[in-house]
Order: sequence, then structure tokens, then C-alpha cells
Amino acid sequence: MLSFITEKQSCWDRLKAEKRPIFMYGMGDGALKIMSVFKKKNITLSGIFASDEFVRGHSFEGFRVHSLSEIESYVSDFVVVLAFAAGYQSLVDKIHEIASRHALYVPDVPVAGGGLFTYEYCCENAEEIQKVYDMLADDFSRKVYANIINFKISGKIEYLSAVTTPKSEIYRKIVKPGLNELYVDLGAYNGDTIEEFLDYTRGRYLGIYALEPDKKNFKKLCKNINGLKHIFAYNCAVWCKDTELPFATKAGRQSSVSANGSLIEARSVDSILGGQTATLIKMDVEGSEREAIWGACQTIAHHAPKLMVSLYHRNEDIFKLPLLIKSLNPNYSLYIRHQLYIPAWETNLYAI
Repeated sequence: MLSFITEKQSCWDRLKAEKRPIFMYGMGDGALKIMSVFKKKNITLSGIFASDEFVRGHSFEGFRVHSLSEIESYVSDFVVVLAFAAGYQSLVDKIHEIASRHALYVPDVPVAGGGLFTYEYCCENAEEIQKVYDMLADDFSRKVYANIINFKISGKIEYLSAVTTPKSEIYRKIVKPGLNELYVDLGAYNGDTIEEFLDYTRGRYLGIYALEPDKKNFKKLCKNINGLKHIFAYNCAVWCKDTELPFATKAGRQSSVSANGSLIEARSVDSILGGQTATLIKMDVEGSEREAIWGACQTIAHHAPKLMVSLYHRNEDIFKLPLLIKSLNPNYSLYIRHQLYIPAWETNLYAI
């Protein structure tokens, strides 16, 4: 079992064994998470660098922030640990260029939940991981699945670049949105994914339901969908039932259900639809995908809408979510694709 997992040593163990100095590229939440693991594993961090525009006079967690050229001027051979997410081509190219000159790792730390994704973690969940691998609908999905898992263990970016697929190809070859879709957008943000949907349907659809819990994002969403017909926007979280949940507002897309947040309304998809037939559901809800799926279980079981589900927020998502969807409706064909992103964010499940 798990013959497709070839990486056995985690990037954490490789970093712990390093004799060369280790420098972190980036500041922010990802850096704090990585530094916390470094502390637990007694991995020595020699310093931090950032892109030139962020360097001037900055310090982070007691380290003066350098530029890469500064470090290269006084250290000849060192290891780079990437501590932020890159989702556009020029930045991804820059990271690959750095990796061509220095050993570079991208440690996998979950967006939500705890724990580390290691080979040992895979062995503990081997049966479920293998089951998902075996049920995937095409060879490329199996390659993506294997590469994402090997990346999460090793932190080696070449696993991602080998399986990156443009979003346009995913829509054209897998999702294939029609002109009479009833689209449910969970985690609608500012309406960007609704705009994408409308591009592929040439502005035609039966109806759109958009859920966005963050107040600032919701305000932008309402502005961007103003004038569209048959669209219903809800300033609420998505959950397995109608309730209230504590919700923490953060910048941009990172707002999420959190014990430290303020209470907001939460709705289930089945409740909002009230028996209507959804044809396409997108779920990108910062770690609440499992609850969102359960909240749409009647719709999934009886109407089999096309599903686009994020697989990267929690360690277990990459195997738990495909198995859950398949258990609710065995008729689905499951595909996995990874869009341009470092680390393995924008790795999504497509259930058709």
C-alpha cells in the first residue's frame, strides 16, 4: 500500500539535520507557524529575509529582516525556507529562480487545525489515503494526488510544478458549466468566483446563491453583484445546520470559524435551497468544508450537483472529504487538480 508515496523523510527532519545556516523567506502567519515547529523540534533559524520592498528597517520576532542579496553577500551556502503563499506566475517564477541557487523547502503547515503532514501521518491513515487514490477517475488525478502528498511530506516545490493545471482547462474539461446552472458559491469572498462562473457561462444561469460571512468582504460582494438578476447573497457562514457560530474576521480570505470570534448566523445549503435542485456548488470555506458537505447532504444525495471543493485547509481534507462525498453519492466521478500556487493551496476536488 501507498507505493505512490516515495518521500519518507519529512522536510522538518531534513532541516533538523542541516549543517548549513537556515534563512526564512517571508513574514506573517505562515512564518509564525513554521517558527513554532522549529522551536519544538530544536531547528536553528539563522535569520529572515523578505522581498526588497518589505525590508526597509523591518524586524520580525527579534530578527532584523534582510534582503536576499544582503545574505548572499556574507553567506555562500545556505538553506531557504519559504514562509508565505505565492499564487501568481511572476512570484512563483522568482521562487523557482531562488531554488535554482539555494536548497529551498516549503514546510507544510495546515491553514486550519493542527498537526503535521508527515510520512508517519500517511501510514496512520494509509487505508483511507489508498482508498481515495484507487477511486480517482483518471490517471492525472492520481498523479496530482501522489505529488501533493509527496510535496506535503518533503516541502519540494518540483512536485507542484509538475502537476499545475490552468483554471481555464479545469473549467473547460472537467466542470463544463452550462447555461442553465443553479450555482451555490460557499465562501463567495468579493464575488471573484461568481465573475469567473459568469465568464464561462457567458452571463447565463438560472440562479446564484452566494454565502460570505466576513462583513467587509460581503459589502464588496454586494457591490460587485449589484444589477445581476436571480442572485441571493447571505452574510453568514456555511455549516451542517442552521445555527450561530463564533467567527474571527481577518484580512482578505482568511476569516474563519474560530472559538475567539463573535457570534454570526450560519446556514446549511439544504436549508437555503429548500429542496431546489442545485447544479454546481463551490466550497472554499477555510477549513469548514466537512460541515458544509454535511449541510448539503440531501442536495448531494438526491440531485448530484457538480462539486468544487478545497482540499488544502486541514491535513485530513485530502482523504476525508473525497470519501465523505463518495459515501453520500457513490455515482460521482472524482477528479483532483492543482492550480498555480505554492504551497499546495488551490488543490481542489471536482466531483462530477
